[in-house]
Amino acid sequence: MTKNNPEVLPLYTGQLKHTPLGDLWLAASQLGLVAVVWAQNEFNFQEYLVKRFKRPLEKNAGRLALTTEELNEYLQGRLKFFSIPIDWSMLRPFQQAVLKATFAIPYGETRRYGEIAAEIDHPGAARAVGRAEATNPMPLVIPCHRVIGADGKLRGYGGGEGLPTKEWLLKLEGALMT
Repeated sequence: MTKNNPEVLPLYTGQLKHTPLGDLWLAASQLGLVAVVWAQNEFNFQEYLVKRFKRPLEKNAGRLALTTEELNEYLQGRLKFFSIPIDWSMLRPFQQAVLKATFAIPYGETRRYGEIAAEIDHPGAARAVGRAEATNPMPLVIPCHRVIGADGKLRGYGGGEGLPTKEWLLKLEGALMT
């Protein structure tokens, strides 16, 4: 880590416990949210953050209060749009374009990987869109669970328990009927 370098600002970390999807670990920069992670423990979460963002870490649940509040409201079906700030600068340009398009998918709706690719002016890049979604550091807030296969079926999901979590989220939003 680079704790002695005053130019490298820390990531602030916190945790949201006992959600319907399990415990979530959260991280934010001074500009906004950078990570929502299902991790086995705090050590694994910190290891992920240091590897991905190469920044010092500082526990500060207060900086994540709005995020925890909105995630709780969302997971209880009472929030349809996140207003928390997101730090888009931590993403590479292509992933940033993909995830901004994903963030704009309305609650209860889905898009196909190919539709996202076309929307960001990369028609034919559905697989690259899938890869960008697979490495989304802020699932739930950036709703990659709303992106489905060309055949309308659920495809991979890296959060929680995988596809059952994706299915649960889409049912919560009314995008999948039971």
